[in-house]
Amino acid sequence: MPQYISDPAKIESESFEQIRELVDLSRFNREEQQIVMRMIHTCGLPSIVDHIKISENAVTAGLTAIKNQESVICDVEMVKCSLTLRMMHQEPECFINKASVISQAKADNKTRSMVAVDAWKSHIKNSIVLIGNAPTALFRLLEVLQDGFPKPALVIATPVGFIGAAESKQELWANYEKLGIECITVEGTVGGSAIAASAMNALLRIEQNIYL
Repeated sequence: MPQYISDPAKIESESFEQIRELVDLSRFNREEQQIVMRMIHTCGLPSIVDHIKISENAVTAGLTAIKNQESVICDVEMVKCSLTLRMMHQEPECFINKASVISQAKADNKTRSMVAVDAWKSHIKNSIVLIGNAPTALFRLLEVLQDGFPKPALVIATPVGFIGAAESKQELWANYEKLGIECITVEGTVGGSAIAASAMNALLRIEQNIYL
C-alpha cells in the first residue's frame, strides 16, 4: 500500500491549499472563498469555480439566520444527512417523506419534492432553504414566492441533472433580486445534495470563526 495521510485535519488543510493553487478565487471575498472552496472540496471539480454564483448579501443573510436560529429546510434527506449537525442550533427540516406529501404527490402526479415545498409555508420565513437534488422543488419555490409565500433569508440551490436543473437555477439567479431573497447556486447541470450541504457547512464554520 502507498503511504497516505490519515490525520483528518491535515487532509482538510492540504486539500484547501491545493484548491487555492488550482483556482482563481479573486472575485470572491474572504467568506465567499470559504464557501467556494468547500463546494470544490466536496465535488473534486476545480472547474466548478467558474459556475458558482453568490448574491451580494448571501453570506450576511445566511450568518444572520444561523445566529437567530432560524429554520433550515432541505429538499431531500440526503442534504440533511450531509450537514454538520454538531454545529447547528436546531434540527434541519425535511418534508419529502411525510405521509401527506407522498399521498398528495401520487394524487397530483407531481414529484414529492415539489409537493413538499407547499408544506414549508409555516417554516420558511427568514429560513435557509437548501435544494440539492430536485429542480422541481426550486421551480415550485420560485412560483410560490412570486405568489406571496413568506420569504427565506437565503436559498442555496444546486439541483443536479439534465431535466430542469440548469433552467431552474437560471431562473433563480435571474429573479432573486425581484423576489427579495439572497442565493447561492451553481450554473448548469452539475450540482447535488452534498454541494448544497457543503455551502451551508461553510457558513456554519464561518459563524464560529473557523477558517481554512
